[in-house]
Amino acid sequence: MSEPFLSARNLVKSYTMGRRVLEVLRGVDLEIGRNEFLALRGASGAGKSTLLHLISGLDSPNAGEIFFDGQKIAKLPENDLCRLRNRRIGFVFQAYHLLPELTALENVCVPARIGRVSSAAAEKRGFELLEQVGLKDRAEHKPYELSGGEQQRVAVARALVCEPDLVLADEPTGNLDSKTGGEIIELLAGLCVKKHTTLVIATHDANVAARAQRVIELVDGQISGG
Repeated sequence: MSEPFLSARNLVKSYTMGRRVLEVLRGVDLEIGRNEFLALRGASGAGKSTLLHLISGLDSPNAGEIFFDGQKIAKLPENDLCRLRNRRIGFVFQAYHLLPELTALENVCVPARIGRVSSAAAEKRGFELLEQVGLKDRAEHKPYELSGGEQQRVAVARALVCEPDLVLADEPTGNLDSKTGGEIIELLAGLCVKKHTTLVIATHDANVAARAQRVIELVDGQISGG
């Protein structure tokens, strides 16, 4: 049996809030295959976002291990971890997190420019992705000139601009109506299939989860199925 693309072993994560210790993850074990589309389902506060932050290296667990393509990310120097996130992981957030002073095209190109891709190459790739997400004619518009669905399409394009191996989407339809949200999931899943990208979506929406190849449930900081 081939080694999983991404694995987490006995992850524990808690936060101290004054005198209170909030236990968010309580011994999570997870394996994700290469090119898999996985839905991580759970109620608000179940620990979905925390788990995504840990497996992407945005945060560190109190205990446990995370392996990305066979590499133990906790052992990586900070510069190497930043490089891994930039080049191999794409992020899609519920609140879009577009930079308001930049155009749609400029927003899409931000990760590529951080990764030192030339301006011309980044813009070429960014425009191609905007065309693929149906925003060819909106490239020069700023976020306030775009609808919520259009902003999330820009965010999808931005997540894919560095041609990552893994895309993590945290409640990507949470601010959208059901029709637009469904279109975003279909778009994201289709682009990831086309680009052979592993996709993990955290959601509380059963309809979103139903589109995935596999669904696991996170309940009170623990995996209950999958």
